[in-house]
Amino acid sequence: MHRKTRDYWFRYIRQEDAPYGKAWGAFYDIVNSVESAVVIIFLIFTFVFRAVGVVGDSMLPTLNDGDWLAVTSYKKSYGRNDIIIITQPNDRDEPLVKRIIGLGGDEIDIDFDEHLVFVNGRLVNESFISEPTSYRGDVEFPLTVPEGYVFVMGDNRNKSLDSRSKEIGFIDEKYILGKAKYRVYPFGSFKIS
Repeated sequence: MHRKTRDYWFRYIRQEDAPYGKAWGAFYDIVNSVESAVVIIFLIFTFVFRAVGVVGDSMLPTLNDGDWLAVTSYKKSYGRNDIIIITQPNDRDEPLVKRIIGLGGDEIDIDFDEHLVFVNGRLVNESFISEPTSYRGDVEFPLTVPEGYVFVMGDNRNKSLDSRSKEIGFIDEKYILGKAKYRVYPFGSFKIS
């Protein structure tokens, strides 16, 4: 229905002398409000946030299997310890949720005997991991992250397929969908640390 015709019709229905005019007017107001809300939510989740589900236990204890995250994709700069969503093609054919450990140009070294991670010779404070890092993967350390790439690991270090494996390797920044900002489900645990 043409907008001008629709507005005329609903103005007529709202008139006091029209049968059921007040009820139709209230109904129209509700429909109009819901329509506006849906458009606003659509715009927010298209241009500001995206909703992404967590699959698997590689980010325990920070994120659980089945959590839903609000991911920002409008700002394309990332830092160490950011949790990101990765769409780089892999054998599992699914997005990955991992934490950035190293940026382009960083030297990463892991002492698997002492379970310590170093970035540029400095010990990384890993208060967010579930247990000490002992899974070695199949890459040699120390290594240098190429420019335009990041080195990622899951918080559940010994049960995470990540940049320590040649199967995943360094992550090209063009395959970073965005940064996880908030947990939208389950309700009550909104903030991600």
